[in-house]
Amino acid sequence: MAAFIQKLFRTRKATTPSPAAVQQGPTPEDQEKLNRQDDRREQQVSILESNPSGEQLEDLATAGMTANIRIKAAETLADKAALQRVQKLAKGKDKGVYQTVRQKLQQIRDEEEQQQKLAETIQTLVGNATDQARSEDTKLFEARLEALLQKWSEVEAQASQEQTTEFLQAVHQCRERLHEMQAEQERLRQQQEQLNQRAETLSLLESTLDELKQQDPDLEPSLASLDALQKTQENRWLEATRDTQVARQEQKAYENLMQSLRAYISAVKRLGQHREEITALQNPVENESDDQASASKAKELVEAVDWPKDFRRPSMLDALYRLAGKPRPAKVEKADTAEQKQLADTLQQTLSKLEAALEAKQLKESRQLFKAAQQQLKGLDHRHSKPLQPRIHLLGGQLRELTDWQGFATRPKQISLCEQMEYLADQPIEPEAKAERIKELQNEWRELGGSSDRDLWSRFKQASDLAYEPCKAYFSAKSGLKKANLETRKTICEQLSTFLENADWQTIDWKAAERIHQTAREEWKEAWPVEFRDNRPVQKQFDDLLKQLEAPLNEERKKNEALKQGIVERAEALIDYEPLGEAMNQAKALQNEWTSIGITRHREDRKLWQAFRKACDQIFARRDAHKNEQEQLTREADEKAGPVLTASQSVAIDTGVEHLETALRELNALKSEPLSAGVREQVSNERNRLSGLISNRKLQEQIETWKRWIAARGTSALDSNALPGHWAELARNVGQPDPTELVIRAEILAEVPSPDEDKGRRMEIQVQRLAEGMGNAAGANDKSQQLEMLVANWCVAQPVDVVSEPLAHRLGQALEAVLGGGNQPR
Repeated sequence: MAAFIQKLFRTRKATTPSPAAVQQGPTPEDQEKLNRQDDRREQQVSILESNPSGEQLEDLATAGMTANIRIKAAETLADKAALQRVQKLAKGKDKGVYQTVRQKLQQIRDEEEQQQKLAETIQTLVGNATDQARSEDTKLFEARLEALLQKWSEVEAQASQEQTTEFLQAVHQCRERLHEMQAEQERLRQQQEQLNQRAETLSLLESTLDELKQQDPDLEPSLASLDALQKTQENRWLEATRDTQVARQEQKAYENLMQSLRAYISAVKRLGQHREEITALQNPVENESDDQASASKAKELVEAVDWPKDFRRPSMLDALYRLAGKPRPAKVEKADTAEQKQLADTLQQTLSKLEAALEAKQLKESRQLFKAAQQQLKGLDHRHSKPLQPRIHLLGGQLRELTDWQGFATRPKQISLCEQMEYLADQPIEPEAKAERIKELQNEWRELGGSSDRDLWSRFKQASDLAYEPCKAYFSAKSGLKKANLETRKTICEQLSTFLENADWQTIDWKAAERIHQTAREEWKEAWPVEFRDNRPVQKQFDDLLKQLEAPLNEERKKNEALKQGIVERAEALIDYEPLGEAMNQAKALQNEWTSIGITRHREDRKLWQAFRKACDQIFARRDAHKNEQEQLTREADEKAGPVLTASQSVAIDTGVEHLETALRELNALKSEPLSAGVREQVSNERNRLSGLISNRKLQEQIETWKRWIAARGTSALDSNALPGHWAELARNVGQPDPTELVIRAEILAEVPSPDEDKGRRMEIQVQRLAEGMGNAAGANDKSQQLEMLVANWCVAQPVDVVSEPLAHRLGQALEAVLGGGNQPR
């Protein structure tokens, strides 16, 4: 303020030199204008350096005193709509501001475009994750899930809470499906492995029994080998049927085969136990009584040995059966006769089938039928078997001829098999594949019916042994692997036992315990193969330990399932809950609560999750429906506002006040309508325009009224009753200026020049008012109030005889300069 006063007095001092100097320097009016411009520039700089509002920045960008002020204000401005307005005003007028605003708008558009792309990317990822969770296409499922997670990690920070929740839920479903697919694959692999093991067991039992039935009955088998075979195949079958469904026919086939093997092994053992007694009975006897005693003893031994019917009896047993023979009771003989007749009929049917097979040159089937016929013949007594023996001998001869012919036909194939086996023996093939190929060639040899050429068979056998020789080391190493796997399983049992002994179930980490349970099962499966016999006690221990671990885990799972069931019920209660916003917030809280719950059973958790997700979907579907409803109302409101806006925009500036007010009322009626942001902004802009037109029209009318009152005061034609009631108070607040001072004060407020003869007094009045703190830096409303006070003093307090028409004219011009510029009085 002090600097301003000094400038002001220097200006007054500079006006006193000679007329020549006055002509060379600026006039007082020009200097005063420059001073006002400097003050205004300093004021704008001060506003710009403080914390200006958006409206102030917009005003400075368009009406700043200097280019630097305008450009700096434009650079600081951040609102897009304000920047667009400034750009429109600066176009063709202020190139610097226009370019600055244009660059900022381009930056905003680039940022908006980037944000839009980011939002689209996030929504696309959420949609892709949801689609994959529901898709039936499992090809590259895990790879696609990992790719989604990788892309999500790049945009996760910009995603909303709702999008994050939806994406993570979809990923959770994907991982559940992936776990299910892996489990299903493992289950199928294990089932296939068990199926193969069962098939091999049945095949081995069938081939073993066939060999036992076909071999010479007087050649004693190795009981140790048979016992080992029986126990090994029992364990193998037990493992191959664990935790899987076995067809009834398959199980029955195994039981029949194993029963036959057990019966044969038991009979061989019993035969060995009674061998000496049987041998003693076969010594010659001397009298009848000894024969009778021997027959009784022979019957006891026959019953004790109980040789199975399906296997050929050793010669010593045949002698024992003959020694034990005696007539049966008539009733029994009758029953035996009926049975013999039925067996003879069966043999007749078998022989008929054998004849047909021989005619059809079916060697394999003929051999099986001939073998069956021989077995059936053994069951017949002499009376029933004698008529059939010639036919059997005849068919046996035909079978030998067919065998010789077939051998001649199959010999090239058998030679080829020998060559293939010899070639295979020299090939460095992986042992498993080599053993499998050896087995295939051997099966082909069997399908050809074998060979009567011992040299050819010896060649094939020697080649097979030579080819299998490298596989022995591999399978020996595999046997070592079985031992190592058994030790691994024992270690797993020890670790599980230690964990269970030290576990505190009150404070345990349930998820860690569940992982231990799962890891133990996985490592147990990986420790394969093992010897069945050695694995049985370890398997039992492992199963017992798993049960001990599963008991508390299942209890905890059921407890957590009850908690999740409660969440599901609470979510279902929110489906129709009002208000909707609170229901959505509670649903989100329930989702967070869901994720904090611990372990559950997979299948039960899936069911609960589906129910919970269904309830949440219904809740958020209400939001979407409400949003759609709001959008529909907005569209209807926009359509309703269209004609009103069109009619309002057609209103011209010179339209009457009543028509303007009618158009404004129609626009005001749209305030309560749910308009869109763009239409609402158009309505607001149009209301402001009409309000401005109405205010300007009323202000102009008020200015004309005040001018008439000012002119009427000088002619004594002013009616004091027509003046506002508060003007008397306003007139007293002005003081007691004379008419000239009053007009000069009005000209100072309006910033219009005074006549030359009043410039000196104007300067004095300015200095006086500056000293009193009443300069011309007041706001627009203050100017309007002060000017109204001056007009009130003119019309109420100034004597009629001192006012003049020139002064009244000057006061009217000041009034138009202040109020006509858009400043409205209160």
